[in-house]
Amino acid sequence: MKKYIVYFSITMVMALNTYAQTFDVSAELRPRYENKHGFSTLLDTDEDGSNFVSQRTRLNFGFTNEKMNFKVIFQNVRVWGDVSTLASDDQATALHEAWATYKLNGKVSFKFGRQEIVYDDHRIFGSVGWAQQARSHDAFLFKYVPNANHKFDVGVALNSDSQSNVDNLYSNAAGYKSFQYAWYHGSFKKFGLSVLALNTGIEYLENENLPDEKQSIDYMQTIGPRLTYASGKINANAAAYFQTGKSLDTDVSASYFSGNISYKINDSFDIGVGAEFLSGKDMNDADADIKSFAPLFGTNHKFNGFMDYFYVRNHANNVGLIDFYGSIGYKKNKFSAKIMPHFFSSAGNVFDGTEKMDNNLGTEIDLSVGYKLASDISINAGYSKMFATDTMEILKGGDKDENNSWAWVMITVKPKLFSHTLQVQ
Repeated sequence: MKKYIVYFSITMVMALNTYAQTFDVSAELRPRYENKHGFSTLLDTDEDGSNFVSQRTRLNFGFTNEKMNFKVIFQNVRVWGDVSTLASDDQATALHEAWATYKLNGKVSFKFGRQEIVYDDHRIFGSVGWAQQARSHDAFLFKYVPNANHKFDVGVALNSDSQSNVDNLYSNAAGYKSFQYAWYHGSFKKFGLSVLALNTGIEYLENENLPDEKQSIDYMQTIGPRLTYASGKINANAAAYFQTGKSLDTDVSASYFSGNISYKINDSFDIGVGAEFLSGKDMNDADADIKSFAPLFGTNHKFNGFMDYFYVRNHANNVGLIDFYGSIGYKKNKFSAKIMPHFFSSAGNVFDGTEKMDNNLGTEIDLSVGYKLASDISINAGYSKMFATDTMEILKGGDKDENNSWAWVMITVKPKLFSHTLQVQ
């Protein structure tokens, strides 16, 4: 990895010979200790939780001139002790981002390569920054900004496993064979409006293991608006998304609704309440249609509780979710803190055999604190506790009466290593 970084640095520095241009090098080191004791699913009776330290290390290169932005991020993600003290861990090192933006003029630009794609509140497209590996896509974006109040993006992606000479079935390693989307955002004084239309294709074998087996691709559409409002001490937002089309030869009909409002009491305190509805399917529903909403490429850890019981590699095609929550936040000088209770219910009906259960899944309370040690060093910590119900046991297994909790401490160091700006007349 070191030789590639050196070659890249030399190439970038040699490029600094025309226009007004800037070359930056920065880094990130982020170790995180976690105690998981019923994280993402209920712990079994008398089962021990886990303790470990994971770490993300990044080296970021950026180059900018009048016509181009260029960025490359090398990333190493590991768990302390996952390799011998005498061995290398090259397989843990990857290219997280490698993209360029070309500005055709003051309104039109193109962005292409490996990149994070983030829109609005991260619900459908997010960076998943909490996960040490985060998320990035191989995509091409067309961007049109006619003025300061309006933005319009079109994105496309096409994935394959290799440079094959024949059309092989894609493994869906990226989660999709292809996507196409359009996103618009407009600012109207106190209001903001975003609209997303996303077409996602997944490749599969139709009639697998039968004489008429064939390679096919189904497309699912996710469409909806998000509205924001800000005035004085009040901030509010609401969103609605609808999913239709097909996935793996199955019809899709699902929906999502959310609403949030927050109030800034003073310079230090703010409070908020909100709710989310993600459609689901009754456990006794024999219909083959997919009725459970999928948040797709969103930063799901940001939503529905920090313990990741829902939609973080789990709860797909399930009974859905209704989440009522509140928050109290405090921030002063270098210190911040927030507490968030979540009250979970299933959107679809849950059954224990033939007996219909209460839709109440339980309550989660999340506490997080942060302190900025310096301009490029911060420390954050949190503790979460799940108070589950019998209905949660039906969905997740495990023991609701165990101490289902999660604690973590994370240090983030993000130094700027080098910056050079060359002004050319």
